[in-house]
Amino acid sequence: MNYYLQILTVIMINSILAVSLNLITGYTGQLSLGHATFMGIGAYAATLLTLKLHLPFLISIILGASVAAFFGFIIGVPTLRLKGDYLAIATLGFGEIMKNILLNLKITGGPMGLRGIPKVTNIYISAVALFLVIFSLNRIMNSRVGKSFIAIREDELAAEAMGINTTQFKILAFIIGAFYAGLAGGLYAFLFRYINPKDFGFMKSIEILCMVVLGGMGNTYGAVLGACIITVLPELLRSISPVIAQYRMVFYGLLLIIMMIVKPEGIISAPSSNKKEYKNSLEKGGQ
Repeated sequence: MNYYLQILTVIMINSILAVSLNLITGYTGQLSLGHATFMGIGAYAATLLTLKLHLPFLISIILGASVAAFFGFIIGVPTLRLKGDYLAIATLGFGEIMKNILLNLKITGGPMGLRGIPKVTNIYISAVALFLVIFSLNRIMNSRVGKSFIAIREDELAAEAMGINTTQFKILAFIIGAFYAGLAGGLYAFLFRYINPKDFGFMKSIEILCMVVLGGMGNTYGAVLGACIITVLPELLRSISPVIAQYRMVFYGLLLIIMMIVKPEGIISAPSSNKKEYKNSLEKGGQ
């Protein structure tokens, strides 16, 4: 029973990560390859606040998420004037820089990581956190800010022509997405009781991106579904047979390839926007 509860808890944490990246990549159209870095910053910040300053769990994870949001602003200001592949490479570089900083700082435990973290995260806390993230994101996307995000994704030049400060809104998307990812990182740390810089490297960022793409970019519930599949599939393959368990990551990759061939737009595709809806997004964003 504890095993299944932990899987459900991990699903909810991964759902928060997928939803946070979906805001940046799915709704705003900015490709980030270093999203796990914000998760790691939130995890380390929340852990250190608890272990060193003995702050309560709730305050620690909120402050940890705020530190991640601050770094989202720091990386956003110089890089979000870039577009496409250049932005992806810049976020990848930021992720590698932060990983090496965490590996070489004494306070973070270096390559040994941090141990002895109290186990506080459970399925109820994770469920409440996921609900609050989805609720707040839906409110954002139904506001003028959300309409601006969508307008930037659809046509950045047209959005600028309508008076939308595209750089400002892209930075805002990074800040909000980084806050959510930092929150997930704090929950992760207080669930597994041990964190290591390698837990938040490039491959973790790719895993989060796979959740978003598989579920459906630009769709919050699609991101949640993608997180469920990516989390459960390796565990499901492990339990089928010894042979499949041994080569489960090969089967896992093949299944992902097949699913993307069958549904390249994602399992739950974003609602198609007609010209009238797109024009409304531009007008509301520019007001």
